[in-house]
Amino acid sequence: MLTSETVSADFPWLSLSILFPIVGSLIVPFIPDKGEGKEVRWYALIIALITFLITVLAYFKGFDPNKDGLQLYEKVTWLPDLGLTWSVGADGLSMPLILLTSFITSLAVLAAWPVSYKPKLFFFLILAMDGGQIAVFAVQDMMLFFLAWELELFPVYLFLAIWGGKKRQYAATKFIIYTAGSSIFILLVALAMGFFQGGIPDFGYTHLAQQDFGRGFQLLCYSGLLIAFGVKLPIVPLHTWLPDAHGEATAPVHMLLAGILLKMGGYALLRFNAQLLPDAHAQFAPLLIVLGVVNIIYAALTSFAQRNLKRKIAYSSISHMGFVLIGIGSFSSLGTSGAMLQMVSHGLIGASLFFLVGATYDRTHTLQLDEMGGIGQNMRIMFALWTACAFASLALPGMSGFISELMVFVGFVTDEVYTLPFRIVIASLAAIGVILTPIYLLSMLREIFFGKENAKLISKAKLVDAEPREIYIIACLLVPIIGIGLYPKIMTDTYISSIDGLVKRDLLAVERIRNDQPTIISNPHLSIGTIASPYLD
Repeated sequence: MLTSETVSADFPWLSLSILFPIVGSLIVPFIPDKGEGKEVRWYALIIALITFLITVLAYFKGFDPNKDGLQLYEKVTWLPDLGLTWSVGADGLSMPLILLTSFITSLAVLAAWPVSYKPKLFFFLILAMDGGQIAVFAVQDMMLFFLAWELELFPVYLFLAIWGGKKRQYAATKFIIYTAGSSIFILLVALAMGFFQGGIPDFGYTHLAQQDFGRGFQLLCYSGLLIAFGVKLPIVPLHTWLPDAHGEATAPVHMLLAGILLKMGGYALLRFNAQLLPDAHAQFAPLLIVLGVVNIIYAALTSFAQRNLKRKIAYSSISHMGFVLIGIGSFSSLGTSGAMLQMVSHGLIGASLFFLVGATYDRTHTLQLDEMGGIGQNMRIMFALWTACAFASLALPGMSGFISELMVFVGFVTDEVYTLPFRIVIASLAAIGVILTPIYLLSMLREIFFGKENAKLISKAKLVDAEPREIYIIACLLVPIIGIGLYPKIMTDTYISSIDGLVKRDLLAVERIRNDQPTIISNPHLSIGTIASPYLD
């Protein structure tokens, strides 16, 4: 919890992990290259791997998972008259996602090996985005968070607009309108919270966590942040930019979108909505759970109907992120821990599936399932990789997706804050998504690799099997997927102390609402209270 003891860093690990790839990206234009990107891609890979090594060293040398407080803390006064500081640190909510970011980015650079069109610009953007996304999870100042949040929008827009498919301009424009437009709410809430007490503003998380914001103020801030982070998560109906973006993106951009970008929304909901605005979270939590169920069922059914391979996996991602919403809306350590594990798990699984989508498209030159079929005999290793990653996505026991979804289910069902009928209804509805997932994923595998052969496709396409680089990328993702599935404490121990502190803070807010009988619940004309009160036991 942010109000616990703060441990300063002996070495600026987090600042280095943020600034190193950004500074490294600035050198990309000066690298001697013949225009094919052979030299610059090696340089980008080295920078990304060093960044990953820095985050690993930060974890092992400066981070104690048994402590609840902020660690690796660094603070430098930036513009004191405006209350702006360079403030970074890590706790259990952020450290796993910092590691995930640097890990996925390293693999995305390797996945971008075939990029030959404007390679310097491509690798410049991917390195700059690496530092910006690490900053989103590491900064401890809300205004600095807003700047880091905005930094990653520009690279993604260019990735889509320059290297995207036939409808790349539409997808890129829709992405920037949705994400940049929703970011305005982050800025407004940051200013409102920072100037709440007047005088020189203070946007630090620790300061904001100690403020006594009124419930009405909290509800307004929570509403704005829910829209902003709901777009990035994404929450239905704020999700429509994601299938279009995935439909036009290239494989490495897919990996960044599915592996990291969506996790920014889940992390921000935990950090700001649940941690800094506990009274509002206690009243909004049932709505989050309902939205989570809508995500799971609607996206699963939509994915089932998709005939475009990229869009099918994109809707699958939206469905899986619904479990994150249910976990965040629960008031149990197990359910909230499951939400955190689901973010890490889906980051790995989503990146693997989308990489395989790109690899398959490079061979077949089609994304339409109706045009595929019968290629399993020609690409046996590729089929094995697809099968392993699909099993991970459908939550096969022994893989990370199973344990994370199970934790969310059990955590919510045993959460006595909610009434028993509400828990039964929500669990039953969410189970529908669990049933639909293996149906559409296994049918997808059948349509791609088996069934009637498309002789025209097989004769024209270069159906070479998986290359060593592709096998290596998937292997790197499958190792933690299986490792977490078999022994989840590898991951859960890194954040359980922070999750426990967060849940205790939210449970105290629930008790305040019960004991104080606030107007927001008793007044039937106020919609949030009307939504919350029937489900809070």
